[in-house]
Amino acid sequence: MSRTAQVQRKTKEIDMSLSLSLDGEGKSDVSTQVPFLDHMLTLFAAHGQFDLQIAAKGDVEVDNHHTVEDVGICLGQAFREALGERRGITRFGEATVPMDETLAQAVVDLSGRPYLVFNVKFTVEKVGGFEAELAREFFQAFSVHGGLNLHLNLLYGVNNHHILEALFKAWARALRRAVSLDPRLGERVPSSKGKLDT
Repeated sequence: MSRTAQVQRKTKEIDMSLSLSLDGEGKSDVSTQVPFLDHMLTLFAAHGQFDLQIAAKGDVEVDNHHTVEDVGICLGQAFREALGERRGITRFGEATVPMDETLAQAVVDLSGRPYLVFNVKFTVEKVGGFEAELAREFFQAFSVHGGLNLHLNLLYGVNNHHILEALFKAWARALRRAVSLDPRLGERVPSSKGKLDT
C-alpha cells in the first residue's frame, strides 16, 4: 500500500507543488520563500519520518500570511489523500517534546472531523522574520484540510524560537504515531462506527 500524495495549488497569491510520503525516512526538500517555515517543516519531516517536498512561490512581498496558510492547506490535503479511508491506522497520537526551557504537547485524532485547539501564547511578534501569529493560521489550515482534530499546548516556555520548534516537533511525532499502522486492525477502520467521517 502506497501512502503518498501530490498536491498542486495555483492562485493569484501562490504557485505550489507538494509531495508527501507517510512511510518515508524523514527526507525533505522545502522551499517556501519563508526561511523560518522551511526550517520548521524540515524538522517536521525529520521527526515525523515523512518524506516531504515543497516548492512554493507566493506573494511574500505583500507579507507571509498567504504562503504560510496555503502551505498548511496543501499539507493538510496531502495527509488526507495519503491516508485514504484511514484503514488500519492507529488514529490517535500524542507527543510531549522539550526544547531547553520549553515543553510543548501535541495530541491528534485522525477522526475526519477538523478542529484545532491552540493553547499557545507568544511574547514577541516575530521569530527570525516569521510572524509568530501565523503559526496558528498554519495549524488551522492544516487541521481543516487534513480532516483531523489537533490540540497544541504550550505547557511552559520563555524563548519563542524554542516554543515554535518544540510545537513543530511534538506535532510531527504525534502525527507519526497516529498514521502508523496497527497490525491488529488489518484493513479495519479504527472506529466503532466502522467509518471515519469527513
